[in-house]
Amino acid sequence: MRKFKSINKFTRTGIISYLLVILGFAIIFPLQQLGLINHSLSGQLVPICTYIVMALSLNLTVGFLGELSLGHAGFVSVGAFSGVIAAAGLQDKIAFEPLRLLIAVIIGGICAGIVGLIIGVPVLRLRGDYLAIVTLAFGEIIKNIINCLYVGVDKSGLHISMNDVKSLGMENGKIILNGPQGAVGIDQISSFTAGVILILFALFIILNLVNSKSGRAVMAIRDNRIAAESVGINISKYKLIAFITSSVLAGMAGVVYAMNYSTIVAKKFDFNTSILILVFVVLGGMGNIVGTIIATVVLYMLPELLREFSDFRMLIYAVILIVVMLLTNNEKVKLILSNTTGKLLSKSGKIIKWKGSADNG
Repeated sequence: MRKFKSINKFTRTGIISYLLVILGFAIIFPLQQLGLINHSLSGQLVPICTYIVMALSLNLTVGFLGELSLGHAGFVSVGAFSGVIAAAGLQDKIAFEPLRLLIAVIIGGICAGIVGLIIGVPVLRLRGDYLAIVTLAFGEIIKNIINCLYVGVDKSGLHISMNDVKSLGMENGKIILNGPQGAVGIDQISSFTAGVILILFALFIILNLVNSKSGRAVMAIRDNRIAAESVGINISKYKLIAFITSSVLAGMAGVVYAMNYSTIVAKKFDFNTSILILVFVVLGGMGNIVGTIIATVVLYMLPELLREFSDFRMLIYAVILIVVMLLTNNEKVKLILSNTTGKLLSKSGKIIKWKGSADNG
């Protein structure tokens, strides 16, 4: 245990995060294959995985960069619908579903990253409430644009229109996006395994970024922008790095999420979804990777676990959120939790205090 304590705090956070995800997969996957998990819970495994990635990616912007973004669901929707279009276009060319899903995830991430770059260049010059308002507006604009899109595919390739289905001019083709009805007839190729792999990939990217020169520059900007700029840190560059990385991961999560359903609509990725992801981040701890994973799983499952109390379910859920918020921001509670969870027994039986950091999990 002494050796574990002596490990770099970022490395320690990475070990705990990876072990938490792998252990969860090792327990749940065999149970799922044996049919010991009910259909309701089994159907939530992929969404839980994708929401974990969404929360981790938003934590990169909110927790490590220190900028409030209220349009994160917009990047998720860009990735989701671009990935669905890519997967549908490749359906006749690539029969191997995992490969098709991988290509769709990469394309979804790239598209979300490009949008993140376009939005980030002007938006990241703003601060505080102004940044939150602009990102909120971005999320609503993206939703409305997708509601106006009609996309189909036939032998001659993709057809895109913003009028109606007839204007696509297809011959015996397949409709992919049908305006307000969203993506229809999606080939459901997502899986729990794909979701876990995406979480591990997101952890790899985020942990390595945070523990790099760029990550330290990002956190320096968060702690004191003026001091960071005074020592020569390029504020715009490093803010863009964090913002675009966050956008790419959100887009990838959107693809895996969308490919888990036969139909998906733009309304699913509205302001409420952005707030939900932000709640996961805040309650898990700003900049706390392990806390974000645990908070996402618990809070996503909580409404389902409270289904028996249908009349009071949302009331109980709201009360729990308020209580957790108060407790996580109480210094005395933080000290108690630190003393309780931060004690490890050494081989000699002595207690070793291990003080975790809220900035790195």
